[in-house]
Amino acid sequence: MRVPLSWLREFVDISLSPAELAELLTRSGLETESVEYIGVEGSDLPWDPEKVLIANILEVRQHPNADRLVLADVDYGAGEPHTVVTGAPNLFQYKGQGRLPHPLKAVFAKEGAELYDGHAEGRVKAVLKARPVRGIMSNAMLCSEKELGLSDDHEGILILPDDAPVGTPLRDYLGDVVIELDAARAMSGALRILGGPREV
Repeated sequence: MRVPLSWLREFVDISLSPAELAELLTRSGLETESVEYIGVEGSDLPWDPEKVLIANILEVRQHPNADRLVLADVDYGAGEPHTVVTGAPNLFQYKGQGRLPHPLKAVFAKEGAELYDGHAEGRVKAVLKARPVRGIMSNAMLCSEKELGLSDDHEGILILPDDAPVGTPLRDYLGDVVIELDAARAMSGALRILGGPREV
């Protein structure tokens, strides 16, 4: 049974570290199989709160020098929109429509952000650097789930819910710690979804 720490905090005031909480749960009879850190300190890839942010995609235009690339005008809360060069196939349907009536929410990474290389086999870290892409300078990117370490999906960028707050660090929005409990050994009350907070 996977229990996000953010979910537990909706029910219980927790001041313990994730490791201390896992130990407490194990002592209470709920054996902890693992503690997974997602985008926060302690994870393999903590998301930099200054460089990995939630953004609106305002408009998608065709790249003038490449059929398989588009230019996305992005608002990440810094004032003027920023243009990002991307080959994300899930954005192609929006090119040429002008300003989108309902901007798409996505993850914007600035130059210097550490991410996983979406084109590498496995999980290889890379630091985002400015470089020209078919004649247009690119110093930021819109991220896929693979680049963020959320899954191995690199078929397009991650689209967030409409209510995701622009300019918010992704770490504050999606970052979490997930405790995996051994459901087979858990006490019967803890098998119900509300049993987790009751044990805490």
